Amino acid sequence: MKNNERSPSEAHRITVAADGTLCVPDNPVIPFIEGDGIGPDIWAAARRVLDASVGSSYEGRRRVEWMKVLAGEKAHRETGEPLPHKTLQAIKDHVVAIKGPLTTPVGEGIRSVNVALRQRLDLYACVRPIRYIKGVPSPMRRPERVDMVVFRENTEDVYAGIEWEAESAEAEAVIAFMRDRMGVEVAFGSAIGIKPMSRPATRRLVARAIQYALDHGLASVTLVHKGNIMKYTEGAFMKWGYEVAREMFAGHVLVESDGGLGPDGKAPPGKLVIKDRIADMMFQQVLLRPEEYHVIATPNLNGDYISDALAAQVGGLGMAPGANIGDDCAVFEATHGTAPKYAGKDKASPVSLILSGVMLLEHLGWTEASAAIEKAVRKSISDGLVTHDLARRMRGARELKCSEFAEAVIERLNR
Repeated sequence: MKNNERSPSEAHRITVAADGTLCVPDNPVIPFIEGDGIGPDIWAAARRVLDASVGSSYEGRRRVEWMKVLAGEKAHRETGEPLPHKTLQAIKDHVVAIKGPLTTPVGEGIRSVNVALRQRLDLYACVRPIRYIKGVPSPMRRPERVDMVVFRENTEDVYAGIEWEAESAEAEAVIAFMRDRMGVEVAFGSAIGIKPMSRPATRRLVARAIQYALDHGLASVTLVHKGNIMKYTEGAFMKWGYEVAREMFAGHVLVESDGGLGPDGKAPPGKLVIKDRIADMMFQQVLLRPEEYHVIATPNLNGDYISDALAAQVGGLGMAPGANIGDDCAVFEATHGTAPKYAGKDKASPVSLILSGVMLLEHLGWTEASAAIEKAVRKSISDGLVTHDLARRMRGARELKCSEFAEAVIERLNR
């Protein structure tokens, strides 16, 4: 065992107080999943940056005791399971974890390990901050106008995985039930999927989004849905979202449709605007008027689409961090894929995972270390010291290996 990989018994666990706040010791045990493909490369880089920042920010008084756990392809090879129970229990026991990208087969094979992790740990809020870093190539003329946080419901919608293959006995039985009992005609031989949405799941997601906006002094929360077509699922998401805003945050929020906004469309001081937009129209809005949107709360599939689209506006998924948060634990993750053609080549960008580590440190309340990393990443990029994905698109940039980029960030910590 390496010197910096001590037995968890020598450290301490994070716990959750009765009011939901975290009790964080100075040397918490935090599980990590390296990930598949480029996962080991970018995790090694991210870990170095996180450890360096924690060490320098707190002069050695604090450190993270990292604990390796398995998921994805490596777990499947070693245990026969892509998501072992032991891994789930470790995350539950230690409250906070971080992971690299995991392989999701398309059209066959195991279901998404990422989705299973969220569902089985009830990590109901996928939180994706989308902000521009100066110097990153972007297809937009004004990418700096994009500054949003997406709260995506993580446990329901079509991602619940309730579906049956075309021409299967199960699909035919559902089709027959709909025809005979519900009066709905669906062609036999069709594949069938179910899209569940519930009031409790919607309310807790929207409540977390509103509380985040209030805590951070942001101007608005927008409910993004397709309720004009899916009236009883996505339409209910909108209805339940307004319901929780009025019931839980009365006195703090102002619903756009109720009136009361100023001529500039803004709420009076101290008030948070709650509004809604149809999903397809919202894609236009975030291109043309992104500065009018601050926090987005949305069902699962919409959130997947719009968070990736927003990431493209600020340079791509390689620049986008993410977290999956529940009431009892949280998992922070790189938001991009496994990029197997770059695996083991020390070439991929670790920025997404590093910035996800920034979110983790913020979650712990270690804001000095998180702020130092974010500033150092920005400085490295502005200095033109970047990995292949950015160097090929930046004039005058110096292309670094993944590990070299980590070193460049470390050199700029606490400057």
